[in-house]
Amino acid sequence: MKCVQVQFAIDDRHAGDAIVTELLRQRLIACAQTIGPMASRYWWNGSLEEAEEVLVLCKTASDRLEAVIECIRRAHPYETPEIVAVDIEGGLESYLEWIVAQTRVTPD
Repeated sequence: MKCVQVQFAIDDRHAGDAIVTELLRQRLIACAQTIGPMASRYWWNGSLEEAEEVLVLCKTASDRLEAVIECIRRAHPYETPEIVAVDIEGGLESYLEWIVAQTRVTPD
């Protein structure tokens, strides 16, 4: 089973933590790390914007990807949030097995 890292950026750390808590509660992800704050610069509606955000990195099994994306999208306050997934091509095998195992546990 392949694993993926799903990342999203958000301008409210508490809102990001709430999304992570829900993902963990549903056993859609095995873990997440929050990085930041960081400066984000981007085009939006024809204007160059700047914001302070945090970046959240979530680890999951590839067959959980669509559910993870949907959970983030539903809870995220942005009109078009950054939600990006990257295949994990390698790593410590026991860690990758742990990710898969944690996403197989039935939620409480």
